[in-house]
Amino acid sequence: MVAPRRVLMIAYHFPPMRGSSGVQRTLKFSQYLPQSGWQPLVLSAHRRAYDNPGDDQMADIPAGVPVRRAFALDSGRHLAVRGRYAGFLALPDRWVSWCLGAIPAGLALARRHRPQVIWSTYPIATAHLIGLALHKLTGLPWVADMRDPMTDLDYPSDRLTRRLYLWIERRAVQHCARLVCTTPGALADYARRFPHIPRERFCLIENAYDEENFSAAEALAAPARAAGAPFVLIHSGVIYPSERDPLPLLEALAELRRRKLLAPASFQLLLRATGHDDYLRALIDERGLADLVTLAPHLPYRAALAEMLAADGLLILQAANCNRQVPAKLYEYLRARRPILALTDAAGDSAATLRKAGIDSIAALDNKEDIMQALLRFLALAARGAAPLASAATIRAHSRQARALELAALLDEVALQAQRGRP
Repeated sequence: MVAPRRVLMIAYHFPPMRGSSGVQRTLKFSQYLPQSGWQPLVLSAHRRAYDNPGDDQMADIPAGVPVRRAFALDSGRHLAVRGRYAGFLALPDRWVSWCLGAIPAGLALARRHRPQVIWSTYPIATAHLIGLALHKLTGLPWVADMRDPMTDLDYPSDRLTRRLYLWIERRAVQHCARLVCTTPGALADYARRFPHIPRERFCLIENAYDEENFSAAEALAAPARAAGAPFVLIHSGVIYPSERDPLPLLEALAELRRRKLLAPASFQLLLRATGHDDYLRALIDERGLADLVTLAPHLPYRAALAEMLAADGLLILQAANCNRQVPAKLYEYLRARRPILALTDAAGDSAATLRKAGIDSIAALDNKEDIMQALLRFLALAARGAAPLASAATIRAHSRQARALELAALLDEVALQAQRGRP
């Protein structure tokens, strides 16, 4: 038998962290890569670094995958005095102290297990600093899983943070063997910004859903929908005020209610695990929508999937400043096969992904009138059972197993090139 090759995976988002789709990306790669001959070694952060840890996914970590949880602090919680801390303690992010533990831990893992490739994943910029350092210290080829672009015209907004992000981004592009994005728009952005870099260095591996998780979720008994119960539209996950601003949606709901086109007895919006409940509660209360819009706490991951499966409708929020991004939950929504309403820019990658799946209930997130029209049309389609759903073939193409095969093929290519002495 041929011994499996090894990949050192550097990921801040990993159980016991919860509440982030990034957890699923690394966790599922670690589960499915061994089927293609790659043994993952996971280098993550100490549990103390997470502000909301939980054990509900710890059992999903494969028993044969070594996991090293290196020293890490959250500057905002551990190094602050009366809620304030020195800015340099959060450059490039609040988890920069992870470098202190992760670089020596990564070297120890490399000496012991002899991996062929290093892989690090954003959106914690420190992960790519660690990947760059270990690449330089070991000479191993490095795959930078960028997912979304690290920088944009106005991101990060802080000048010093932006300079450091740009520096990390340039070094990643220059020194990695492959740079991986999750959307065509992000891929095109990097190719445009770095025209001197060979085009084949930039690769696409989209986000996905996991069939195993959905099978477990389907086994959780969902309460039967009572006759005459209101239509429940669910948004599951974080609502960033600048990137998923729900204000125009709330204004649209208030106006539809004023016109007597919506009522609490017939419609409910449920916002699950928003991460910004205090901000949203103020907006909801100001508009008198407390009986129409509910803020709900975090659920264990499979319970959240079970809720999606039982929902009357599922809501996507994505601003135009995220046009080169696709929320990971979108793929889970497709698999749930429930009607989807997307409030996003028609020119963005999220809208393109939905249209490709045959779903056209799309309206601009920042346009109240557009939202009102789209919501009424969406509710009418759902009431008739005519809301479009993704086909079985489309759903299968977006599985975690399919994405793991894509990553394994990329790792094969990188390892072979390194063996032959090619960059």
